[in-house]
Amino acid sequence: QNYLDNFWPDLKAAHELFDSILQARRERESESQENHGKEYPEHLPLEILEAGIKSGRYLQGTLSVNKHRAQLEAFVRLQGFGSKDTG
Repeated sequence: QNYLDNFWPDLKAAHELFDSILQARRERESESQENHGKEYPEHLPLEILEAGIKSGRYLQGTLSVNKHRAQLEAFVRLQGFGSKDTG
């Protein structure tokens, strides 16, 4: 902000861009505080997930993503199964 104010006081587009970036950063920090420091909010509380896994409603597994084709290729290895089960 100081740099723009001192060296480019008449460059309106740069000041607007800086304000936009600052606003986005404040919103992200606010969201982070609302989520207790977590980057992404939880979909379901842990207790519900654990109960669902025990009852058989949900399955627990490991997601593996192809680092070279992440948008197209991934599979889930379910716990308790000998082979790779995909879903």
